[in-house]
Amino acid sequence: MISRTESPGSASSGDSLWQHRDFRRYLTGQTASVAGSSITQMALPVLAVLHLHATTAEVAWLTFLGQLPPALLALHAGALADRHSKRRQMITGDLVSAAALATVPFSAALGTLTLTQLMIVAVVQGAASVLHDAAAISLLPALVDRSLIQRSNSRVGALFAVAATGGSNLGAALTAALGPARALLGDVASYLISAGCTARIQATEPVRARTDRGRLRDEISAGLRYVRCEHRLWTLTLINATTSFALGLLNTLWALYLLRTLEMSATAFGVVLGVGALGAAAGALAAPALVRRYGPGPMMTTALAITPLTQIPLLLASPGLRWQITIAAALFVQLGCAGAAGTTQRSIRQIITTRGMQARMQAVSTWLTSGARPVAALLAGGLGTWLGVRPALTAGTFLLLAPLLVFTNSPLRALRQMPDPPTRPGPAAPPVQSPPAPRTAPPEEPAATQPEDAWLDRSHGGDAP
Repeated sequence: MISRTESPGSASSGDSLWQHRDFRRYLTGQTASVAGSSITQMALPVLAVLHLHATTAEVAWLTFLGQLPPALLALHAGALADRHSKRRQMITGDLVSAAALATVPFSAALGTLTLTQLMIVAVVQGAASVLHDAAAISLLPALVDRSLIQRSNSRVGALFAVAATGGSNLGAALTAALGPARALLGDVASYLISAGCTARIQATEPVRARTDRGRLRDEISAGLRYVRCEHRLWTLTLINATTSFALGLLNTLWALYLLRTLEMSATAFGVVLGVGALGAAAGALAAPALVRRYGPGPMMTTALAITPLTQIPLLLASPGLRWQITIAAALFVQLGCAGAAGTTQRSIRQIITTRGMQARMQAVSTWLTSGARPVAALLAGGLGTWLGVRPALTAGTFLLLAPLLVFTNSPLRALRQMPDPPTRPGPAAPPVQSPPAPRTAPPEEPAATQPEDAWLDRSHGGDAP
């Protein structure tokens, strides 16, 4: 296990999280990235549906291609993050994403933008994002004391949700003022801010000596075995995967349904997403108090049970302001449950996982959740084409019952307090050697967390479970 020396860049159980310079730098960059991704989440469907006149099948293919790289690359990205510099991997992902996304407004200005180009950009950006996220998501337990993990996830999740709200509203304003293609320049800028903030982090990362590294394939296999053999990790990973499949179907048709069937304007669409993100913030902030009062098991059971019910207004809706308000309120509740349950289950996984397996544990979850999404996107396209959009959304609503069944049939449903951390490294956790730190840098890793779980798909652009 990595030995940790307290420094100005690390947080112990008695410290305030906001006093640590590297934590703030990371948080600033990633918050900007979340806001930028929300701009893209707002502007891209408008660009595809209203300006390029994409059909239901084409929207499904665009979603499928954007979600395919995480399904193919997540395990490799996690293994690389456990053996190499996480900061370098994050910066590379940010710069590649910025370059790919910048081609969209450039081509639109020349009048040459096509759906084919959007699909290519979706693939490149998806591949870059999975490299970034695999490194970012695994850093928080290396920075803060394990007693602070849930509080850290709560604060960061809430701040990201607020950033997503601002990004959605900014995206709506930029789309109205500049058009959806040029609005994407806001996300390009956010990637550059994220890369700049990550580059300014001074903490030294522990790295493994080459002699301690096995073949990448063997390390990936070790990560899969580690998650499969820990029943709590496996249960929570299955919950993420089943939730991701249901939301993958729903999210594929979400924008199409609101913009075309319910005749919602681009501005109203952005406001609805923003209101939902506020629910995610409220849920994330409330999570520690709810866990203390009711326990993580009962709280997550309740959240999983409420989530399918919040889809009912969407299925009954018709065009008009009253239904727009109702859908926004239902999304607020849905993402409030997501914020509370998502930050709690992520905290449990981080607490019970040894340090040397953090990135690979997260990568296994990302691989399964991401692998479910392309299949769900194709299923959504087929159902939406053959049966109609509303029946397809109804099928997705019923699929949201699957994670509830998985959780209620596991011992975790009775969990009354957060679990204890492991007392020793797991068998698959490799030894780590920390190089001497430069005199100007404290010997610690930077903090990171990302709302990569399937729960927060509608409030954050990008990955993550």
